[in-house]
Amino acid sequence: MTLPSISIIIPAYNEEEAIGSTLQKIVELKLHEKYEIIVVDDGSQDQTAEIAGGFPIRLYRHITNKGYGASLKTGIRKAKGDWVILMDSDGQHDPKYIQEIESRLENADMVIGERSQTSFQVKRRKAGKRLIKRIGEYLVEQKLPDYNSGFRGFHKKTIAGLLHLMPNGFSFSTTSTLAFLKEGYNIDTFPIEVSERIGRKSNVKMVKDGSKTILLLFRIIMLFNPLKVFFPASMISFLLGLGFGITGYLFFDRFSNGAVVLSMLGMFLFFIGLIADQISILNRREQ
Repeated sequence: MTLPSISIIIPAYNEEEAIGSTLQKIVELKLHEKYEIIVVDDGSQDQTAEIAGGFPIRLYRHITNKGYGASLKTGIRKAKGDWVILMDSDGQHDPKYIQEIESRLENADMVIGERSQTSFQVKRRKAGKRLIKRIGEYLVEQKLPDYNSGFRGFHKKTIAGLLHLMPNGFSFSTTSTLAFLKEGYNIDTFPIEVSERIGRKSNVKMVKDGSKTILLLFRIIMLFNPLKVFFPASMISFLLGLGFGITGYLFFDRFSNGAVVLSMLGMFLFFIGLIADQISILNRREQ
């Protein structure tokens, strides 16, 4: 039986201080002899591309900075492997875990390296991540793995069919996790140790990018299960209207206009949700 080929995709943007160390570890483990190593330089303004080009890898360059997700899309489209594994270029991910991901991909559609409690984390982001995770778990109705971990692998054919749903920004990991969960794919996880990044500070801003992620969660659920958003909103509006109406009738002998508007809004939201659900089903065709 022919074993599936694997491509390792490493996006990089202004990582001249870290990319050499990351690729050197891959070479020392001789992973470049077994896997296709792809580095996507996302319009770096430093020596990232020149340093990466000195290693036995395939290098692709964006003329301008397009975003983390756009780099991964480029790498996935260019990859020759049946499976693709993503890892960061900033020194946080240890290439030694690649073979563990490979072995687990034999029985799973996606494998995520789940960051352990002892792994390095930026403390000021922990609260925001917990909030986003709780919202995500409510929307997908199940426990989420480390949805934001960038160290993951999947079957190229599967992720290629979902690329049109993936954002060009940093939320590629979040979106791919939710998309796989809502489509019923099997996700496996295993613990990894993550180190502090080398070189520059992360571009992710807690408030700005955190709010974008929350909006992204709703966008994904609207795509896969819009009633999860519309139904609660319709029930709240309808029950508030009904409550105000009954109160007004009992105490003022009239059903207020505001109560009527809220009740009708609830009914409209419910029927709009049904239509959105049908559109969602029709749009999610097999790629």
